[in-house]
Amino acid sequence: MTDISTDPALDEWRTYDEFAAGIDTFRLPNTQLSGTALTLTLDDATTLSLRFDADAVTWSGLGASGTDPYDAVRVRDDVVFVNIPLESREREALTVVFSSTTHRATVIRSRIAAAAVEGTPQVGQDFWAATTDAGPATGEVPGPSRDLIGKRNIYRYSPHHLYEHVYVSSQRYAWQCLEGVQRGHGDMDLSTVWKFADGLYLFCFREFRIAVASVWLHDLGYQLMTTGIFLGLNGDGRAEHSRGGGHIYPLGSVVYPDAQPV
Repeated sequence: MTDISTDPALDEWRTYDEFAAGIDTFRLPNTQLSGTALTLTLDDATTLSLRFDADAVTWSGLGASGTDPYDAVRVRDDVVFVNIPLESREREALTVVFSSTTHRATVIRSRIAAAAVEGTPQVGQDFWAATTDAGPATGEVPGPSRDLIGKRNIYRYSPHHLYEHVYVSSQRYAWQCLEGVQRGHGDMDLSTVWKFADGLYLFCFREFRIAVASVWLHDLGYQLMTTGIFLGLNGDGRAEHSRGGGHIYPLGSVVYPDAQPV
């Protein structure tokens, strides 16, 4: 019998590319947006223009422009998750979620800082609510949410990737790996949750111990699926983009009786 408290494998913190390999096995299928053109108006009054063909998106906004590959998943009939793993701007990614029904959208920019700073995640993220030019915006404006605080879920990304998340506050979540190369590892990292629509939540985290951040769209409605991406530094110190996705299994939740988490 192995005493896991003295198992040397627990001292070997895995690199981002090691744990991300195969973490998209149960991801929802990709969709193609060829012929789609959108202009998003962000909540700071700037715009982001997107024009898709079969393999790439030509974009302009956030002080830059370029043509890059994209990855799109139709998470619901009217909601699309799009990630743009930028090749035109190294160490950066843009993630857009938009609805063809409400014409609401969110934009997340993930960027790897030039150097690591003690006590600060090296990959940072910026968030914008937006509207599209496809029609008049209706419904709730996407924004920060406390709805996940106290919830505890298991995420099955592949036969070899099983993780548990506990959402402890509006700023942090705790995780542990139950199956996979990180088995026995866990931490509490910075996180951001935005509600996009009924049952749809953007969950984004930024790790302290390794240079990686992620953007996920959790469908906590009937589907109980999640679709996500990672941006981080691999074991060779190079920027790398990865996809993720899988099944959500809620374990339960707690309600704080008096003092509430931040």
